[in-house]
Amino acid sequence: MTLLTARRPSLSPLLARMRDREPGLAASLLAGAVAAGLGFASFAALLMLLWVSSPYPDSGPGGALHVAAALWLLAHGVELVRTDTLSGVPMPVGVTPLLLLALPVWRVYRAARDAVDAPEDADGPPPVPARTVWTGVVLGYLGVGGAIALYCSGGELRASWPWVTVCLPLVAAGSAAAGVWSAYGCPREPVLSMLTVLPGPVRRVVFGADARARVGTAVRATGAATAVLFGGGALVLGVSLVWHGGAAQASFLQLTEGWTGRFAVLVLGIALIPNAAVWAASYALGPGFLLGAGHGVNPFASDPAPLLPPFPLLAAVPDAGAGSLPNWLAGLVPVAAGGMAGWFVARGAMERPEPGEAVAARWSAARTGGVMLLTATVCAAAFALLAELAGGPLGVAALARFGPVWWQTGGAVGAWTAVCGVPVALVVRGWLVWRGRTRGGSIPAQGTGAGQDGKASASNFGAAADGTGNGPGKAEEPTTGEGTATAGAEHQGAEGGRSGEEEGREGHDEGAGKARGKEPGTGKNLGRPETAPGTAGAAEEDPYEILPADDPFGPDWSDDLTHAARWTAVREPAAPRDTPDDCRPGSSPTAPAWPLLPERPRPASTEAAPDSAEPVTDTTEQPPESH
Repeated sequence: MTLLTARRPSLSPLLARMRDREPGLAASLLAGAVAAGLGFASFAALLMLLWVSSPYPDSGPGGALHVAAALWLLAHGVELVRTDTLSGVPMPVGVTPLLLLALPVWRVYRAARDAVDAPEDADGPPPVPARTVWTGVVLGYLGVGGAIALYCSGGELRASWPWVTVCLPLVAAGSAAAGVWSAYGCPREPVLSMLTVLPGPVRRVVFGADARARVGTAVRATGAATAVLFGGGALVLGVSLVWHGGAAQASFLQLTEGWTGRFAVLVLGIALIPNAAVWAASYALGPGFLLGAGHGVNPFASDPAPLLPPFPLLAAVPDAGAGSLPNWLAGLVPVAAGGMAGWFVARGAMERPEPGEAVAARWSAARTGGVMLLTATVCAAAFALLAELAGGPLGVAALARFGPVWWQTGGAVGAWTAVCGVPVALVVRGWLVWRGRTRGGSIPAQGTGAGQDGKASASNFGAAADGTGNGPGKAEEPTTGEGTATAGAEHQGAEGGRSGEEEGREGHDEGAGKARGKEPGTGKNLGRPETAPGTAGAAEEDPYEILPADDPFGPDWSDDLTHAARWTAVREPAAPRDTPDDCRPGSSPTAPAWPLLPERPRPASTEAAPDSAEPVTDTTEQPPESH
């Protein structure tokens, strides 16, 4: 019995592996199913409340649940088919309320983010693998969603199955991917791997030198411009509703008489306000929107359909006829959006200086204009997607198209953003550069030889410590802070009254370019090495500041995805075996080890070597103090 037990294979590794993998997948499946169930339950609760309080409950609770299922699918962008028409011909319903779309997106996003179970501290258990979480959440959500679609197929509002197979997985997969990516700290590598399918010129813009700063600036500027367009559209909608307040009130009261029906109309109107804001923004951009096939509404002419259903938001449509000055004033919205995008790009083109340093431009004027064009392209794509989601059919024939045309709206957004944003970006960038040069052209001096902390300070490029610039060789900076403090303490007596100007003249008499140090208590020269005039602050500069900026629109030779192996091979023979470690590439600011990669390690500190005029930088360890 003992031998049989000893020879029996152990199942502990398999059980441990199952314990590690199955709970994550099972929890992810459950999270996706719960997200779909809670979303449907919220719609069902609202519809059941309206059915119970309605004075005309004709269909019963089953009909209310079928309508709730149809609305839940419509919130995912699924086109519905209405069968109870007077003519007997099924009519499509494809206008997706954007406010309802935000509910399933948020549910799936939170479910995927919570299913990762990322630890709050480093000592906690590792998070669930991203692929496991994404697969489980999507499969769980689609399982419940498919059951809801099957249940909805027996009602008067039925889902179109081609739209179910496209929209439902797209919403679930996209929202789950965003939740997992956010839970892992928004890493850069998945985004870069997805963007490798882009063409070569576009990939050079995204992956070239300084790619993260340019793409991040373009995304922030796009968000700001889209927010201004959306807010401006909502403002235009509100002004039009107030202008047509009588017609909007009459249509609201005409639809139903009971308070339950009016509450339902109010809820539907609130859910469609984001759609109406996108319509109004498209109107301000110029292309306008369609109220039926062949009936366009834009600032220059309004031709609404003659038989529109009575609805409060449709009462805000401008009257038929040619546009006038109040209609043309809506064009200020895209101008403001383009100016906002240009402002964000101009701010992104400037470096963030340290306290006391001058403001410097990160990009040239040409590169700033290129980033602005990239912003216009991204903004056009984002708003074209919003325009496509905000419209759709409400029937056949004349009601086959309602809302803005996506390609017209996207093209108008790109043109307005480029035309209005590029001049603003260039002008604001030039103004910021000019203001930085006039207000802070150099680093201010820290004080004289007897200043606070007993330190004799030096300017950035070897100017005199008193700010006069008369001492070209007066760049004093003792090697150790201990000796400096001792010297400052003992110089408070007879030698503590000497000004920086006198020391500058004395240093000039001894010879320009010598860095002088005082031995504690004696005032003797310690024999600091000679430094060329104007290079005293070179060791304090960023070693990568002296390199020329790489052209992101040039040849694709700095692509960190396709040429990483090449740079690794080039970097190997760059350091011979007989070369000391402190002289290898990467230790000198004039020859960094990886000068062309997008992300370059910044050295912790840089000091001048005691036996060499050139600064030596170690990018891996802290530089030793010289004595």
